[in-house]
Amino acid sequence: MGIYDALGVRRLINADARLTRLGGSLMSAPVLEAMAEAAGSYVDLFELQRAVGERLADLTHNEAAYVSSGASAGLVVSTLACMIGEDLRALARVVEGAAPPRDEVVIMRAHRIPYDPAIRLAGGRLIEVGNVVQTFPWELEGAITERTAALLFVAGAHLGRGALPLRETVRIARERGVPVIVDAAAQLPPVENLWRFTRDEGADLAIFSGGKDLRGPQASGLVVGRADLIAACRLHGAPNQRLGRPMKVGKEEMVGLLRAVELYLEIDHEARQAGFEETVRRWVAAVDGRPGMTARRDFPNEAGQPVPRCLIEVDPAVTGLSATEVQRLLWEGDPAIAVALAAPNAISLTPDVVDGADEQIIVARLNAILSSVPVPV
Repeated sequence: MGIYDALGVRRLINADARLTRLGGSLMSAPVLEAMAEAAGSYVDLFELQRAVGERLADLTHNEAAYVSSGASAGLVVSTLACMIGEDLRALARVVEGAAPPRDEVVIMRAHRIPYDPAIRLAGGRLIEVGNVVQTFPWELEGAITERTAALLFVAGAHLGRGALPLRETVRIARERGVPVIVDAAAQLPPVENLWRFTRDEGADLAIFSGGKDLRGPQASGLVVGRADLIAACRLHGAPNQRLGRPMKVGKEEMVGLLRAVELYLEIDHEARQAGFEETVRRWVAAVDGRPGMTARRDFPNEAGQPVPRCLIEVDPAVTGLSATEVQRLLWEGDPAIAVALAAPNAISLTPDVVDGADEQIIVARLNAILSSVPVPV
């Protein structure tokens, strides 16, 4: 009996996305082996964090890197780094309740996301500019004051409308001596994003989730960028007894994330993408044309990643089922299948979290659900 069976917890097939609430991603055997090896010895975590960071910086073509306990934790320590730097006297005052020397983080309103409260957790204040439709350069320029600690840019093609592009944001910030943090938690693939936001487009820090496409530990994140700001991230984070101490990252996560990044850089990403396209093609062929159902390739996916997905539209007048009901029936089956509700009348299946055997189970379950749909005469 497996551990989940013993606990009475269902295992599920994930065709939704690499989501924290679904367990992130599945780690490969080499990552698990590296974590097991790391767990077998005591080690100086300061030394390990620095050594792992140096290796990750080299792999990702960045000045420096830091392993956090998730992308949101990376956002907290990055904000602390920009607000306080390595000024221990200022940090002591902040710990006692004083405001940081610079406590404002400017964000374009089109980039507001459910994860940006991490800025407030660090003691920062979000300053919104523009609106969801458009942002003008002068609005961003006017929001920068002597209290501005950083500009937060949230990456993703699904958030591009209404916001200035990253290069323009970096130009404005650099002219005023303010760093730019890129929240790129879900912006892999493409693999080039590991260095594009920082090395190529000039952002000072970029943050990635370790437990999504990298297939590293779920409780890990990767912060890359300027060496001085990464040094400040280390100062504010565990094992230091400072503000970032609750967001502890263990030796197993550090080593596991490093191994995951090494493996990610070895992947043939073009062949992987072709495999995604073939999976979506098979899904479309299996569903499209059934009574009350249409299926098509959609692009990009829900997180703005350059990954195709299968969008299935449901006509309740014909099927007697809404898209929400199809989603529920998939979830309540055995095994449970998670799919996304892409629109009031549509679900979506994403190929990057599904292997070959599960792909067939998903098709069979959809066919079983739709088998009760009457054929028009």
